[in-house]
Amino acid sequence: MSNKLATITGVQGYVPEDILTNKDLEKMVDTNDEWIQSRTGIKERRILKGEGLAASDMGVEMVKGLLEKTNTKPEEVEMLLCATITGDMIFPDTANTICDKAGIKNAFGYDINAACSGFLYALTTGAKFIETGTYKKVIIIGLDFMSSILDYTDRTTCIIFGDGGGAVMLEPREDGTGVQDQVLKADGSGREFLHMKAGGSLRPPTAETVANNEHYVYQEGRTVFKHAVKSMASTVMEVMKRNNLTNDDIDWLVPHQANIRIIKSVASVCDFPMEKVVVNIEKYGNTTAGTLPLCLWDWEPRLKKGDKLLLTAFGGGFTWGTIYLVWGYDTPS
Repeated sequence: MSNKLATITGVQGYVPEDILTNKDLEKMVDTNDEWIQSRTGIKERRILKGEGLAASDMGVEMVKGLLEKTNTKPEEVEMLLCATITGDMIFPDTANTICDKAGIKNAFGYDINAACSGFLYALTTGAKFIETGTYKKVIIIGLDFMSSILDYTDRTTCIIFGDGGGAVMLEPREDGTGVQDQVLKADGSGREFLHMKAGGSLRPPTAETVANNEHYVYQEGRTVFKHAVKSMASTVMEVMKRNNLTNDDIDWLVPHQANIRIIKSVASVCDFPMEKVVVNIEKYGNTTAGTLPLCLWDWEPRLKKGDKLLLTAFGGGFTWGTIYLVWGYDTPS
């Protein structure tokens, strides 16, 4: 039996240049910097601006940087998955648009819509294609253009989200590194608490849905908070139990950057000190499917080959889960 696993051999993030600070938001909606920081931990977020720009344009920047870092030619990529809820269009897939714009001609790909858990779902899917020997170079992207679906008069949502994300290269390795295990979950009854009301086949776009502001993110914050903490913590502990891991074995807990209170609550329930928890929400806010690869990109200089990581997320739908992986390389100085 092969010991081949799907290992992350490179990571590249991207965030737009334009910064939207809490002070900026004070001029747009009834809120203030202290209120936002105390409840979310966010100081600023990045916003994609420019005529004709879309999610795929951020994805192309991630992919180009990733190809350069991993010394990979575009034609060598065999598969590309893009986790996003803010694709360029309902169809075609943003993954294929990214491939076209980045010159990737020998790959097939598709989008995965699992909201904030999308990167976990996509990473697991891509890993299986590596483990079975089907492909040797797979790119997994997590990104979102959240400012395109935000109501900037709704202070409960517009303060939370930003634009950006990241991409990783998956390749086969037999040195013990790579994706080791995962627990992925879903509960469709949670859709009423976090969703976009219109735009799909249930409520197609009309003048009425636009006038009623139904094409923006909607969430019931308290309900989502409760489910997020419980669900992320339970899958973290399930993965650890299945793999005979203790907290001392784990080098880094990498949680979805939804809210600093959620992050701290999950760490507390799982008994992880915050010194071992990856946090960058203060700089980027919640980029939905983009937060986990952005964390890996930010922490790349601190990660060492053999480090044990737990990636966990919770998203609309509801979707949630945890992946256990062993980091595959040392970052050059």
